[in-house]
Amino acid sequence: MILLDKHFVGKVLIFAFLYISAAACSGPGFTDPPLYLDPNASVDDRVEDLLARMTIEEKIGQMNQLDFSMINADDMGIINIDEEKVRNLVRNYHVGSFINGEAVPPEQWFAFVNTLTRVAMEESRLGIPIIYGIDHVHGASYMSETTVFPHAINLGATFDPRHSYNTGWVTALESADVGHHWNFAPTLDLGVNPIWPRLYETYGEDPHMASVMGRSYIEGYMGNEEIYPYRLASNAKHFIAYSDPVSGWDKTRVEIGMQQLYELHLPPFIAAMEAGLQTIMVNSSEVNGTPVHASYEFLTEMLRNQLGFEGVVLTDWDEVGKLVDFHRTAKNYKEATYMAVSAGIDMSMTPLHLNFFDSLLELYNEGRISEERINASVRRILRLKFQMGLFENPFPRNDRLDRIGSEESRQKALEAAQESIVLLKNNNSLLPLENPSRIILAGPSANSRKNLAGGWTLAWQGGDEDRYPEDMHTIYSALQQEFPDARIDFIEELPRTASPAFSRRLAQADVIIYAGGEEPYSEFIGNITDLNLPRVQKDEIALLSSGSTPLALVLVQGRPRIITETIEKADAFIHAGLPGFEGAEAIANVLSGVVNPSGRLPVSYPKFTGHYLNYNYKPSDLYFFHPDNQNHLEEPNPGTMLFTFGDGLSYTTFEYSDLELSEGELDKRGQITASVTVTNTGELAGKEPVLWYLTNITGKVSRPVKELKHFEKIHLEPGESATLSFIIEPEESLWYPDARGNRVYESGDFLVRAGGLSQRFTFSYR
Repeated sequence: MILLDKHFVGKVLIFAFLYISAAACSGPGFTDPPLYLDPNASVDDRVEDLLARMTIEEKIGQMNQLDFSMINADDMGIINIDEEKVRNLVRNYHVGSFINGEAVPPEQWFAFVNTLTRVAMEESRLGIPIIYGIDHVHGASYMSETTVFPHAINLGATFDPRHSYNTGWVTALESADVGHHWNFAPTLDLGVNPIWPRLYETYGEDPHMASVMGRSYIEGYMGNEEIYPYRLASNAKHFIAYSDPVSGWDKTRVEIGMQQLYELHLPPFIAAMEAGLQTIMVNSSEVNGTPVHASYEFLTEMLRNQLGFEGVVLTDWDEVGKLVDFHRTAKNYKEATYMAVSAGIDMSMTPLHLNFFDSLLELYNEGRISEERINASVRRILRLKFQMGLFENPFPRNDRLDRIGSEESRQKALEAAQESIVLLKNNNSLLPLENPSRIILAGPSANSRKNLAGGWTLAWQGGDEDRYPEDMHTIYSALQQEFPDARIDFIEELPRTASPAFSRRLAQADVIIYAGGEEPYSEFIGNITDLNLPRVQKDEIALLSSGSTPLALVLVQGRPRIITETIEKADAFIHAGLPGFEGAEAIANVLSGVVNPSGRLPVSYPKFTGHYLNYNYKPSDLYFFHPDNQNHLEEPNPGTMLFTFGDGLSYTTFEYSDLELSEGELDKRGQITASVTVTNTGELAGKEPVLWYLTNITGKVSRPVKELKHFEKIHLEPGESATLSFIIEPEESLWYPDARGNRVYESGDFLVRAGGLSQRFTFSYR
């Protein structure tokens, strides 16, 4: 008896079916057997062969992306497929992509995608595989039993690209086998507006940080060889300048100078393209008056012609329709379709109707959109599917799902969470806690799993509390594990005033921990009108700080909620961000001292609701009148920021010394090596992110007071020193873009900074 692998048998049957189907549409100029089914042929040849066999309806169908609910069985719960709905959309509308879902077990996802794939491959004329897209933005977070990492804002706080790489790598490992081919991550927007509800999806406010972290994620996600024979596609979002709306609210308009757009918002996308990025999602808002989904300037002139991007450009959720009823720049859906396709859209995330299909077909029949234009988009979509190997390996598999949620993967998530915790205040060395006998714990995040994970977890707005894994710690249970000999007194509901009995209860504790912050939210649901920490939490913190027992404040939050008055009431402050499923254990590890905190702020923490600055502000952003000093200040006034980018404390101390430059001058063909010595002068081993900044003293376009150009995280034992270096090259660091994206080099003086030290050098562009 000869035993055949079930995947091999399935592949043989599929290719037999496709051969017969393709042969039926053969004719002059076609190869026999069909060239597009030959895995040894070049991708370009396969694309052209298949494109030539397709009807206009089949081509337009490839440009449509529909939500999973369009093929879900009614009243059957989430992720249960209705084959008849699939047949209608695949046979009659030739839909090329489906998206979205919620967290169900891997086997259920396998069954869903397997059925979808079988219908698409066996019951369509040409057997073009479906590409399935999903928002696994911090691990395979739309599937249960998986490893859920900290959100990107926490990964930025680690200042270690290894954690972003691991997030991508584990996401690929845990999603490839169930047929989640296309992941809508990383988010390469900059977290420059603190009230913006999607700030936690970014790596922070610095373009170099976002470039390094985004590139690392893509390299991990696309470079995972353990998912063989599958290959996956990464999608960077949102092109371009989405994250700095005038109002601070999601999806609202952006007004930005083109020089600033080129200098700040474009570099992360360029780095992602250099790393092999295949697809891009478009900004949902309008920039300088034009919705980006209808902007030929951004999608064709900039992205295609200037940057040379050859991949697939995807809309965000129903954004073609929003040109009609939100932006009001198109009078009806057909005109919106014309505008979006003419601007450069390849695929429309429609996603709950077929208006895009119908409108584009009508525009073609009227001669307003040419087949050549449609072919350009379909060619990119087919190329992506061939490059991913979907024609050879279209089906998911369920024989190695035991790799999902492994202890090794969870350890990677735990390490990322541990290094993302930022200690910002520690009066009288309250932390780490040494052998406490009684801890009082309170606050809305103290016994919550969902708060730790935030939005885009299990469901769009985050799952209900009872949907999270039973073995996932809350801060309460993590403290019980961390301090087994201590009494953890969890106060679920605090009184409004401190009665004598309550005050005595507080006085009996060694420390009070208040875990506050935010509940989960995603996108515009997270729009708020006040960045202050909610009043009820401020009142509770004031109540708990009314006695003499020291208070540690832990904020689990996706953006820096303002605590300017409240922080004075706390002896210690930890900004925990959104640390994911392993986050509670990471917080407890830092509180106990098992982990020496090494996280640093990837965003500046504002002091006021009405005024904030990013760390790389311009000199003219600060103008203070004072009788004794009416000059512009070159450093932030103490009243401008509560904490700034890169701030964070450790349980040990680090000293920087001997900042030296190999040369004092360089020209455009030279380079300078800057070096600095860092010494652990404390009594504990610790990690220190070493941040290198450059300052261009003068420029025809005003220059930031400093710009991050390099960072490196090191581990030092007590008393240990390390010398680190940063190579300064003109092509990498000594230019800025003009308003058209051209490089500008200017002769002049520069400062290089590290750890509070600085040295000056001169650059001569000749």
